[in-house]
Amino acid sequence: MKIAITGATGQLGRLVIEKLKTQVPADQLVALVRNSAKATDLGVETREADYAQPATLGAALAGVDKLLLISSSEVGQRAQQHHNVLEAAKQAGVKHIIYTSVLHADASPLSLAEEHRATEAELKASGVAYTLLRNGWYTENYTGSVPGAVAGGAFIGSARNGKISSATRADFADAAVAVLTGEGHEGKTYELAGDESYTLAELAAEISRQTGKDIPYRDLPVADYAATLAGFGVPEGFAHGLASWDADAAEGALFDESRQLSKLIGRPTTPLATAVAAALK
Repeated sequence: MKIAITGATGQLGRLVIEKLKTQVPADQLVALVRNSAKATDLGVETREADYAQPATLGAALAGVDKLLLISSSEVGQRAQQHHNVLEAAKQAGVKHIIYTSVLHADASPLSLAEEHRATEAELKASGVAYTLLRNGWYTENYTGSVPGAVAGGAFIGSARNGKISSATRADFADAAVAVLTGEGHEGKTYELAGDESYTLAELAAEISRQTGKDIPYRDLPVADYAATLAGFGVPEGFAHGLASWDADAAEGALFDESRQLSKLIGRPTTPLATAVAAALK
């Protein structure tokens, strides 16, 4: 049984590989990467595979039984890139494809969701067994800003009082491993989110509690938040994306209380307080 993971040198991919190695012999794992020089520390077979270069994909997927397709990071090009992988996987005889989508992809207002919907539809029509892991927001998407918030004296955003049910990358990696190593997941769609939901004001309060400093949450209009992010050096397009996703969060786009993630991984998801503490180290 060969298990392959795309994007294996990315933050999620590396976690999945490390966790899989504790459950599966390393010689059954294949890391699919754009640059094999960046994968020498993974401790498993590596094959070069570029989502955007179909010619690289056939040989990379040869002999693979299960494929974890971690969605591309290139927003706007994802649907075509995922199509390339799915076509190659069909030709290579891959038996089961697990895809990392987005929370409530079928109904989500997030601008990210449209490409996920396209890939989900193509996967369902492919004739290959599939599992959809609709991952919610990474807690790190917010805790990555904790040091800057402490330095600047405030946590900023545009999510108003929207509840966010995030989980850590390690939580989502455990979900992928559970499906890759378990049985009975074919044809299933999992809405994956954290057990705990919080507003950004509550996140700021947790930062304040742990630092002993007053770090308020400052809610900004979307355009002002995007401009502020751009002023910090965030590329303009991505800054507008981040601000718009916060605005969607204000309307409930990142909220889910089904607890499917903790059920799938067999443990509670990582508490917000633990994630904040890690960000402050």
